[in-house]
Amino acid sequence: MLLAMAFPWFAPRTVTLSLPTFDCLVRPITVKKALGTVEDVRRTEVYFGKRQAVVSFDDAQISLDALTRATTDAGYPSTVVRGAR
Repeated sequence: MLLAMAFPWFAPRTVTLSLPTFDCLVRPITVKKALGTVEDVRRTEVYFGKRQAVVSFDDAQISLDALTRATTDAGYPSTVVRGAR
């Protein structure tokens, strides 16, 4: 939140993505790398057991479609979990 106060145009947001096709322990690494290539993603945590990724990003610069497209392009389609974080 400190960034938002210092830079009023910065709109931090965190979403949870569902990744139902996870079937191997290596998949989280692939998804984390894919999300990391999206500019203005601040942080990504991927949870194999939950089949989810929690992504913090600049909402003013990135759309949710860009995040789901990044995982889909990496071979793991995702959807936004409604009501999560």
